[in-house]
This record gives sequence, structure tokens and C-alpha cells, in this order.
Amino acid sequence: KVDEIESSSGGGIAAKITSVNGGQLSHRRLTINGSMRVAQRGTSSTSTGYQTVDRFKTGHTGLGVNVTQSQQSLSSSDSGPWEKGFRKYHRLALASAGTDSANNFLQIETCIEAQDIANSGWEYTSSSSYMTLSFWARASTAQNYGFAFHTQDGTAQLFPHTFALAANTWTKVAYSVPGNTNLAFDDNNGPGLYLKIFPYLGSTYNGGTNNTWAAVTANGYGASIPTTWLTAGASTFDVTGVQLEVGEVATSYEFKSYQEELAACQRYYFRQNLANNQFFGQGF
Repeated sequence: KVDEIESSSGGGIAAKITSVNGGQLSHRRLTINGSMRVAQRGTSSTSTGYQTVDRFKTGHTGLGVNVTQSQQSLSSSDSGPWEKGFRKYHRLALASAGTDSANNFLQIETCIEAQDIANSGWEYTSSSSYMTLSFWARASTAQNYGFAFHTQDGTAQLFPHTFALAANTWTKVAYSVPGNTNLAFDDNNGPGLYLKIFPYLGSTYNGGTNNTWAAVTANGYGASIPTTWLTAGASTFDVTGVQLEVGEVATSYEFKSYQEELAACQRYYFRQNLANNQFFGQGF
């Protein structure tokens, strides 16, 4: 929202910006570490869960092939995200062709706390109020891929969306998600909204209706996502620049300092009960 616009004799224009996308000017990005810069646990792993890039984890079942998740570096040849200021990305890589089976899946997942959604300014029970997701993606196979929002509070809901990628080409994906009367977000630090990005889904999960909220019991995590990427061989799937924000427009990615991003990743810690003379640790 622009309150005033002034032009100068030199041809410049100054604008008094009062809001971005109807929301706040700063900290509009609700995702943490969306530029994939922080990787405290390491830069490569064949295990599932949080192993490399902070706040983004890999999950899969079956597949019959090793899956490596890793933090990778962009270069000037990565047209698209490089020019926009990104230097890291998250990669899923198959060692060879995988096995398609009904109950198999592969996903990258991040979770936003319920309180961050509840206090974001999104009127999430209104179908005329929106959240907008944007990110950069690249895959070794040209086909449709998918993402889904998965809520936790109240009656859990799913919202699937399909997007197309050309082979080995970075593509900016952006989509605005409307609210729904069935959505609920508690004002606490429990899981509120999962974002799941899918290179592959087996038939058990590959259903539902695109761009529509529905109960999780329907298993509609995707809609018509092909199996080509999984069975093509040593396939790769890359993501960076993940931003979720209030409003119906995808704004430029909100970069933060490494220190601020790291602090957000480190906010939680493990509390050890030291009763009964328990050991806390050993040092040398």
C-alpha cells in the first residue's frame, strides 16, 4: 500500500510504503530458513528426518533405493534464483530408479507453529482471505509435481496443489491459498501448518482435489502426480526460496541475516532432568 508518491526532477520516484500485501513491512515471511542457508547438522545424509538443512526434513517410505538429502550451493549458472540473491538449495537425490508402490512417498517438509499462523493476520476461516506460498524448484524430469498444506488443530485439513517443471530448469512456483471455515489454529507453539513438497506420491496418497480444502482422512496429499521422476533413474529434486506470507500476492523473498535465521533455528533446546545424580555429559 502506497500512501504518497513523489517524483524528482532527476527522474527518481520516492514512495511512502505503509504495508506490503496488506500486511507488515518486515517479518512477513513465516517460514524459517527458506533460503536453505543454515545446516547445523551437516550438509549430506541418507537418513530421514532433520539431518541437513534446518527446519526442512525428508520423509519417505519404501522406494527401494537410497535417498540422499543435502545442502547444495548455487552458482551464476543457476539462472533464476542466483540473480535473486539465493546461494544455497535443498536437494533430494536418488541413487538409482526407485520402486512405485501404493503406500510409498517422498517429501520435503517444514512446519510453522500454530501461534505464528494464529497471529499472522490471516483471516483463515474466510475464503476471501489468502496465504501465498512461493519457492524456486528444479527437477531432473519434466512432469507435474505437488505440494500440500496440512493443518493440525481442530479437524485436520489438507490442501493439495500441482505444479509443472521442465527438466533441469529452475522455476518460480507461486500460489495463493484461501481460508476455509474448517481451519483452526491454536495460539500455542504446537504444529500448526505443515508444508509438504512432493517429488513422488504412491496411489494411496495421490488423490484429492487440487486447490480444495478437505479432511486429512481422505489422504488427498496430491492429485495426479506421475511416477516418472521416481522410476527414471538417479533423479534429483531441488528447492530454495520457500516463503509463506499473508496476502494474495507473492512478494520478493524476505532475506534476513544469517545470525537472525540461525537464532530462529536454535530457539528450542533439550532440558535434562538432573535429579538422582544423573550424568549430564563428559568432557576431555
